[in-house]
Amino acid sequence: MTAAAEEPAAVEPGLYGIDAELYHSDPIPGGSLSSTGARKLVAECPAKFKYSLDHPQPHTKALELGTAAHKLVLDDGPDLVLVDAPRWDTDSLKAEIAAIREAGGIPLKRPELEQVWAMAKALRANPEAAALLQPGSGLAELSAFWEEHGIWRRCRFDWLRHDGQIVDYKTARSCRREAVEKAFHEHGYHMQQEWYLDGGLALDLVDPEKPFQFVLQEKDPPYLVVVTTCDPMAREIGRHLNTVALNTYAACRESGEWPGYPPNPLTALPSWVERQYA
Repeated sequence: MTAAAEEPAAVEPGLYGIDAELYHSDPIPGGSLSSTGARKLVAECPAKFKYSLDHPQPHTKALELGTAAHKLVLDDGPDLVLVDAPRWDTDSLKAEIAAIREAGGIPLKRPELEQVWAMAKALRANPEAAALLQPGSGLAELSAFWEEHGIWRRCRFDWLRHDGQIVDYKTARSCRREAVEKAFHEHGYHMQQEWYLDGGLALDLVDPEKPFQFVLQEKDPPYLVVVTTCDPMAREIGRHLNTVALNTYAACRESGEWPGYPPNPLTALPSWVERQYA
């Protein structure tokens, strides 16, 4: 495995121990494509992708809670700061919360802090998840950069095990099978799995015989945990969609144009509605 390093002084493929803010700002001169960007290119359109680059995602409570859970589960990430006040809408509290975020921390109310601690405890009680994320078995939050066919790609591993296995932790509304299948489709997790494996293989970081594993955890008590990976068909679809995204990205960069949705002069009803009247 490639050793983690500090921020790259030059553009070199490799694995780097940079912070999340630098990773998301994209330190590659001229730009690189992440799994999140690839999913946006496929699910939406180039114009929406370009807008997201120019307008970074603002803080949201759901995003902060997810990051807080990652911090406790992976033992890596921003400081969690308790703001133990009944109201957060006063000017003084708003200033305090803004200062915490500006310093890189995550402000949490007491129930929220108790929630993420309970989630971490529940995860450690799950034998399969606990074994995959056992302290000392890997490294957290490492950023990979690699070049392929003239396009720089990047990803950020939640947990890269020393034995060459990738583990990704996600919070979820439900870990019921049908809900997980829907979430994988809607959020493009099948694309993410193949994207991360591409990076790991390109940099000789992963063992191709060890399956990529998602550790999913519900956000409501009792904070149930499921460990899963994409089946062969999902993986094939993920690889195909990643190729579509890379080709779209390359074409837009070459032309300098980032188009919106294609023309749609006629609109049909969903196919499941049409089948009712067939």
